[in-house]
Amino acid sequence: MLIGLLSDSHDRIPNAQTAVKKLKNQNVQTVLHAGDFCSPFMVPIFKDFDLHAVFGNNDGDVYLLMEKMREIGGTFHGDFFEQEFDGLRLAMYHGTHPEITDALIHCGKYDAVVSGHTHKVVEEQVNGTLVINPGSVHGFHHQATMGVLDTSDKSLNIVTIN
Repeated sequence: MLIGLLSDSHDRIPNAQTAVKKLKNQNVQTVLHAGDFCSPFMVPIFKDFDLHAVFGNNDGDVYLLMEKMREIGGTFHGDFFEQEFDGLRLAMYHGTHPEITDALIHCGKYDAVVSGHTHKVVEEQVNGTLVINPGSVHGFHHQATMGVLDTSDKSLNIVTIN
């Protein structure tokens, strides 16, 4: 199973639209967004996916974000999300507090921990846990990026968006 991993869209519509096209081209059906859509108008861009998201520190109107998510059949999971995909135990948290992210990484419960917030790509193994930050859909002063995780072999492909 291929899972799209995104974070920190920060209202950058063209990059989000490009990300969606690239995910569709790879036949990704499930997308995890690690926070900071920012505005509710960003959510419908991801309507064609089984979308799971957590809130980031810059997400604005939380209630309207949740309403837009319900309209497309996606789910906001509050500040934290965990689920097993094809035997891969995954946790997602925006990353606002690094101590929480570190606790998730080191607790030994998860095969993969996904976070965002820093806008910098991270792909590393820590005591058997795959630590992932897909970078930023927005891009800011860096390349706009996202990740595609293959649950069958725990491999991650970082994809340049623009």
